[in-house]
Amino acid sequence: MTNKTVQAATLMVQGTASDVGKSILTAALCRILVQDGWQTAPFKSQNMSLNSYVTFDGKEIGRAQGVQADACRILASTDMNPILLKPKQDMVAQVVVHGKPYSDLDARTYRESYLPQAEVIVKEALTRLRSQYDVVVLEGAGSPAEVNLKDRDIVNMRLAGWADAPVLLVADIDRGGVFASIVGTLEILTPEERDRVKGFIINKFRGDVSLLKPGLDWLEEKTGKPVLGVIPYLPQLGIEDEDSASLDSKRMQNKRNESPQGKQADQLDIAVIRLPRLSNFTDFDPLQEEKDVHFRYITHLSEWGEPDVVLLPGSKNTMDDLRYLNESGLAERVKAFAQIENGWVAGICAGYQMLGAKLLDPNGYESDHPELEGLGLLPTETVFTSDKRTVQVQGSSTLFAENSAEIVIDGYEIHMGRTRYLQELVTPFQIKALTSLDKDSPDNVLHGDGAAADHGRVWGTYLHGILHNDDFRRAWLNRIRKHKGLSLIEGGLRFKERREAAFDRLADHVRCHLDMNRVYEMMELSKPWKREDV
Repeated sequence: MTNKTVQAATLMVQGTASDVGKSILTAALCRILVQDGWQTAPFKSQNMSLNSYVTFDGKEIGRAQGVQADACRILASTDMNPILLKPKQDMVAQVVVHGKPYSDLDARTYRESYLPQAEVIVKEALTRLRSQYDVVVLEGAGSPAEVNLKDRDIVNMRLAGWADAPVLLVADIDRGGVFASIVGTLEILTPEERDRVKGFIINKFRGDVSLLKPGLDWLEEKTGKPVLGVIPYLPQLGIEDEDSASLDSKRMQNKRNESPQGKQADQLDIAVIRLPRLSNFTDFDPLQEEKDVHFRYITHLSEWGEPDVVLLPGSKNTMDDLRYLNESGLAERVKAFAQIENGWVAGICAGYQMLGAKLLDPNGYESDHPELEGLGLLPTETVFTSDKRTVQVQGSSTLFAENSAEIVIDGYEIHMGRTRYLQELVTPFQIKALTSLDKDSPDNVLHGDGAAADHGRVWGTYLHGILHNDDFRRAWLNRIRKHKGLSLIEGGLRFKERREAAFDRLADHVRCHLDMNRVYEMMELSKPWKREDV
């Protein structure tokens, strides 16, 4: 026996472009490996996304790596995504390092000054993961063929080299030009990089695969590399997307699946305002699965229609998105909807802040606007501060419960603003931190969150994931249904259980269409093994 620790096997998923399905395929491979008995962890060195995830110890990482950790049935850590870039303005992003804000940097400064430091951080995080797990599945970013970025790359081929990882190159056939995208990508790579690509995955296929076979044969002959799988498009996946770039394709798919009549008579029409700097849009995923909900996003006043509920989501820049609401006319429309038409309105995080009377940013942490009037639908006022609150919480709510019974809830917070009440009120949520803070910390005792008005017709909260709580979501929807004179629905969707089943469904789907024997050969693994010092 020695003290040397075996390093985990590695596998890397790269793509010919963004949004080809790398994140979902990585999650699928993670679950397949876990099903086969391997202790598996995901890794993405640098993620650019406004859809983030809070780890158990209150750190912020990309949502995709949080989802992939769930697929692995492990707790997420910042080692799985050590660097997160959150776009803030044109060419400027907040750089989050190991879950905490580091600095706001423009693209040139980040590339020329910070990337050498980032390289060290990435290598150390990967080394730690490889010492703790049997397999690490790495996800690339964008395309490895960006010639202007390759010399300082920390996310694709140089990372694959550091990890000595075989690369699966994924292309999206739904976009068209799939063979050109694969051959073109290989052409741009160096000979060493091409050698690291061990095979191709063609994703999101619709139709008869036999009609594709002549193209697959040509591709294998042209490149000398195998097509390891053609993955059919899997509808109603039930697993959240990485970022809002997927919303447009999801919107088109919903239109394909929508009945010619649109909203049914017994459905609630729920509209989310798609803010320009929308973040954490996965807050609303459960609503898209509820059979009594007709769910949609609206961007312009012309899309308003006749909603029963309007939701204001999170934002990376609350002040600028509030200005957008004012300038677009949506702010006045929301106020009229709530105050005159007795409509139902709710806001999460930035949306909660916007529902208040005033937003203050005297030090310019969010924008160059020191003060803006809010929508005035809640008796609150928010001041933006330099420190970001990131924490997982649990607690309860009586807001829509029958007979004032408490509904158990959990969620997470990511925000820089601090909200105070302009009048005394009973807060609708009672929460406490889940993280291991000092026992005397006020976060570790129950304290109020959010605000509500007009008997719950208007409410807001800082809790991302609040609508993932099945009992709370159903109680809220039933309260609206009762108000509209619709029949109540008992039980209903169990979203968290469905999500876990969705991982297995995804894994089974990919396993059926991917040559996993050859994937195992690439990783030089033959059977599950237990980690031990050798």
